[in-house]
Amino acid sequence: MTSKELDIAFKEAVNRINTHTEPFPADTLLKLYAYYKKATNNYGRPSSRDSLINAFKTNALFQIQNITQDEAKEIYIELVNNYFLYRK
Repeated sequence: MTSKELDIAFKEAVNRINTHTEPFPADTLLKLYAYYKKATNNYGRPSSRDSLINAFKTNALFQIQNITQDEAKEIYIELVNNYFLYRK
């Protein structure tokens, strides 16, 4: 997959998540959060009002610190595809 194709697939996966109206399992949300942040090179501090949620988000980011931005996009796409394929 070329870099341009990866970016397009990533944007489509993000759109699928953003338009989905049912709640996601917490573990799925944390993974999506971490890979999205890594894929978009956004390292801003978690902004939840709940310090426990911020700790979980920080931990999720810490766990993927050694992957590249493109790897994060690929994994994000895979997570989204698998979620919609196996959720029922």
